[in-house]
Amino acid sequence: MAEVKYVSAAADPPPTYDTAPHQTNPPHSKPLPVLRPPLPLELPVLNAIRGKRIILASASPRRRQLLAQIGLTNIEVIPSSVPEDFPKSLSSFEYVLQTATQKAMTVYATEIDNTTRGEPAMVLAADTVVVSNLGQLLEKPHSEAEHIAMLKNLRNTSVHKVYTAVVAMAPLQSARDPGYALESTVEETTVHFGKDISDEMIMAYVRTREGADKAGGYGIQGIGAILVDRIDGSFDNVVGLPLRATLALIEKVLNQDDELEDEFAALENE
Repeated sequence: MAEVKYVSAAADPPPTYDTAPHQTNPPHSKPLPVLRPPLPLELPVLNAIRGKRIILASASPRRRQLLAQIGLTNIEVIPSSVPEDFPKSLSSFEYVLQTATQKAMTVYATEIDNTTRGEPAMVLAADTVVVSNLGQLLEKPHSEAEHIAMLKNLRNTSVHKVYTAVVAMAPLQSARDPGYALESTVEETTVHFGKDISDEMIMAYVRTREGADKAGGYGIQGIGAILVDRIDGSFDNVVGLPLRATLALIEKVLNQDDELEDEFAALENE
């Protein structure tokens, strides 16, 4: 049987809520309320990088959407072109961390001397893997048959884990080697699939193609939610980017110049 290559459908951008959609109201009905978007997060860590060149070293539209949710809408997407071929014998933690670190460092090295756009203020990279209850790394399915088998396995074992590594890099103003700050973290979420999921439901979900481009073969933020009974941990970690952990990394990287200045000042006063 020929292998089926999945192509995910393009998602429409979320509504802006700037204006209510044009709609004719029935006679004597009240006007529809105008929905307004929430105000942007006014956090010092976000204000410090808004308007600057921030690169996401990932082609994932879900990660870009998650960053947009916290107000980082001017993200520049430059995926890493280096093959993700670390040995599967690594632990899940090390595998996902090394992959995300490689993405960040590859794109940073390419863009730091960009004379046209200027050096980036920050490079963010992430990588997500799904790990079965038996310790098998589950990446994106390559065919319909593999997709079905993957989801049946997750159902039959009931519990699996999702690991996302996030890496943040930024150039240092000081001349201290290596000239950049790098921080990373790995988040873990336990996902429980419903034990009563039928083969018919799995087949119907596979044919939507929603999970074709996702590690583990499902999207918890979409139709794939029907497969999930509950989770222990961060929801957005399963989607592909733990936002609270990412904010903490950005802040830590931005503060490294201040910490170095404090160290130099302390040395001068000795």
